[in-house]
Amino acid sequence: MSRSYDVIIAGGGSAGSALAARLTEDPGTSVLVLEAGRPDSLWDVYVHMPAALTFPIGNPRYDWMYSSDPEPHMNNRRITAGRGKILGGSSSINGMIFQRGNPLDYERWAADPGMADWDYAHCLPYFKRMETCLAGADEYRGGSGPLVLERGEVRNPLFGAFFAAVQQAGHEITADVNGYKQEGFAAFDRNLVRGRRLSAARAYLHPAMRRPNLHVRTRAQVSRVLMSGTRATGVEVRTRSGVERISAGEVILCGGAFNSPALLQRSGIGDADHLRSVGVAPVHHLPGVGENLQDHLEVYVQHACTQPVSLNPNLKLWRRPFIGASWLFLRKGPGASNQFEGGGFIRSNDEVDYPNLMYHFLPIAVRYDGSSPEGGHGYQVHIGPMYSDSRGRVRIVSADPDAPPSILFNYLSTEQDRREWVEAIALSREILRQPAFAPFDGGEISPGPEVRTDEEILDWVRRDGETAYHPSCTCRMGVDEMSVVDPATMRVHGLEGLRVVDASVMPYVTNGNIYAPTMMIAEKAADLIRGVPPLSAEPVPFYRHRDHHPRGA
Repeated sequence: MSRSYDVIIAGGGSAGSALAARLTEDPGTSVLVLEAGRPDSLWDVYVHMPAALTFPIGNPRYDWMYSSDPEPHMNNRRITAGRGKILGGSSSINGMIFQRGNPLDYERWAADPGMADWDYAHCLPYFKRMETCLAGADEYRGGSGPLVLERGEVRNPLFGAFFAAVQQAGHEITADVNGYKQEGFAAFDRNLVRGRRLSAARAYLHPAMRRPNLHVRTRAQVSRVLMSGTRATGVEVRTRSGVERISAGEVILCGGAFNSPALLQRSGIGDADHLRSVGVAPVHHLPGVGENLQDHLEVYVQHACTQPVSLNPNLKLWRRPFIGASWLFLRKGPGASNQFEGGGFIRSNDEVDYPNLMYHFLPIAVRYDGSSPEGGHGYQVHIGPMYSDSRGRVRIVSADPDAPPSILFNYLSTEQDRREWVEAIALSREILRQPAFAPFDGGEISPGPEVRTDEEILDWVRRDGETAYHPSCTCRMGVDEMSVVDPATMRVHGLEGLRVVDASVMPYVTNGNIYAPTMMIAEKAADLIRGVPPLSAEPVPFYRHRDHHPRGA
């Protein structure tokens, strides 16, 4: 074996970057981070220019390029499921939107057995520790953390129309969707600073790499965890020069909702019958590994714009050199924004206790892959249910690390899911037809006025729905037989020296983008792993539509 480390972190993505930085604050702890992807070169425009986010997604140089199995409730379509394959992980290729989720998300977590210390009061101090909120620190927001958060400028006149329209439709403006009251509409916090993406790698990992006890290797894929009985002793790694084994006192998986359960399964940890069926000898029967997959499905409701104020002309090829030069030399112009500058959260019906719909508004009509409808100017909202009760799974198909896992989301598989989709489109159309949009509205492009009935709406969602890139919950925390990770230690149940810290440990997906809660989990987990006293709970008040806990799974 190569030299031994106190801790090996498998995955240099969002959680892995934060965890490595916090664990190496103790100079006596040696940490090795192994990232399968490439370095996040400072000169890589596709990574660091906020508006270039459409380029790395779907590019094998940056993206694992996963896709689902044929989805039985989505016309058997395979849904692309990109994940960052680069230092910083998905934080190096995502939309840079920072949403904590609703405080009642964490009350829902805490209502499960063994999860009491994951309520909002216990999570809040870790959110605050990681933040520098440029809009101002207070009892809800941090002011001295590594993640600098810049509030969206929302200067385009279409944002003005949008915020006026939501009020005309009966919704409220809120001061901060990450503060006292999430419900409502506001400018969004974003992980970019002075026109440049601030990934987890740039915020946490690179500053920590000056420490002699932190070692980072890229293009090094962990193929399996080495086990001696019920104890993890190290990892097997594939690099350009071959296969090597590296020993460690602790192995921590930070690969995300697809790669962490797949790595456990390749290591013989999972449902024993499934492992035998794909040629892997079971080491530890843990049937919850890879189960409980949750995600957010979304669509774009798009309108043509009658005034030349949208950002669509910036998609023209001849404009790109000028946009790039303005960003490169001045950090200004369209390239300096992710364009996801505002949106909001609402409830689609009176049965839900907190917002189950999230809106992103864009002053442009465009898809994640950068394609746009034919024609001129446009605008759109991204919309979809946020805590669907559909559940999927992730399973390896062989012991080969190069074989992508089988992924099934099961979108639209429940009555609740389908009903909330119909409600979501109706509410979106209600907002977009308000008088505030009258000076701009050139008519609905997508789904189009011909899509009217509930079944026509669901047929359109089946055809056009895309992942919002929020996979989670496949190695969930808990104490029941289908849980994978102990919420008090982050250890894999029944094993020693092996932990999981990433979005896969969530018991339920939060009602927004999952980057912020993933980073909070890493911050809180770092204290649990180091054995230091946790930050004191902060039981601040927060907005509740009703005074009782949200529904269960």
